[in-house]
Amino acid sequence: MNHDQRFMGLALDLARRAMGRTAPNPPVGAVIVQDGAVVAEGWTQPPGDAHAELYALAQAERAGVGVRGATMFVTLEPCCHHGRTPPCTDAILRAGLARVVVGTVDPFPLVSGKGIRQLREAGVEVEVGVREAACRRGMLGFIRAHTTGLPEVTLKAAITLDGRIASAYGEARWITGPAAREASHRLRDQHDAIVVGVGTVLADDPALTTRIPGGRDAVPVILDSHLRTPPGALVLQRRTALVYALDEGELPGAEVVRVPSRGGRVDVHAVLRDLAARGLHRVLVDGGAHVHRSFLDAGHVDRIELFVNARVLAGGPGFVAGEGYRLATAPAFAIDVVERVGDDLRVGLERG
Repeated sequence: MNHDQRFMGLALDLARRAMGRTAPNPPVGAVIVQDGAVVAEGWTQPPGDAHAELYALAQAERAGVGVRGATMFVTLEPCCHHGRTPPCTDAILRAGLARVVVGTVDPFPLVSGKGIRQLREAGVEVEVGVREAACRRGMLGFIRAHTTGLPEVTLKAAITLDGRIASAYGEARWITGPAAREASHRLRDQHDAIVVGVGTVLADDPALTTRIPGGRDAVPVILDSHLRTPPGALVLQRRTALVYALDEGELPGAEVVRVPSRGGRVDVHAVLRDLAARGLHRVLVDGGAHVHRSFLDAGHVDRIELFVNARVLAGGPGFVAGEGYRLATAPAFAIDVVERVGDDLRVGLERG
């Protein structure tokens, strides 16, 4: 691995710190290198605060470190327009950086190559595409929202070896152990919205909060065709939930959004387009089985995260409902992570 790839890897690590905290902005990481050593780091702050590049430059200034002639590694093209914050390209030029290494071009129309061109025209050496696939993967939701109008979707489930999410007697707590549940909450922490069906609300009354130190709560989303969510549901007590329904109505603690029907249920494609339009680019689908099936049938699952316990229940609901798929046309995914989490396994899969 050469130096550019190594330093971009550090920027990617920093970008992960921002996941779930930047919507509608992308999670970006930046590293400033002088004479082969890292002198400042940055990652995207919450909306209205500093972008990764500005955060890194401010860190260098606070430390009294000169960055004139240095190189910045940044996972996304620096912005060149006035939004909630001033252009990052202006700050880079004022700081006198000699070189900027960019992971990937920004798909946002107001930037989209213009930031790179501005830097080059001012005499800054710019290299584009270092570890591009990893950089694009880290901000897939942002890229997709600006190219297709849809967010990135991860489906998550805690299952037994035979794929059950509960026993035949309705026992579901707990399928997996404490370490897997903590890892599941870290997923919530990294997403902008968390989706469940009204069946999960009625059966479990979940709060859908993130219960880890320093965690933040994703926007709760309920798919509820006929507005059966109880007014006293825990999920409505913490923050305003988005409830997608076929019927018009009101629900205290929620914004009810009417969407079209598909097969008698809410159209998940319409739900996802609305979430993306709200700047919620990373969506975690967390049950139940009919909701999982709806997203799989619609072809809108980018990733599956399974936490697998070494039990066999031989009965009870699976994590995907409905009639069986044919082998030739079944949704296919590629395994990219298998790791032990306490007494359970985490299996991460990307869409094939």
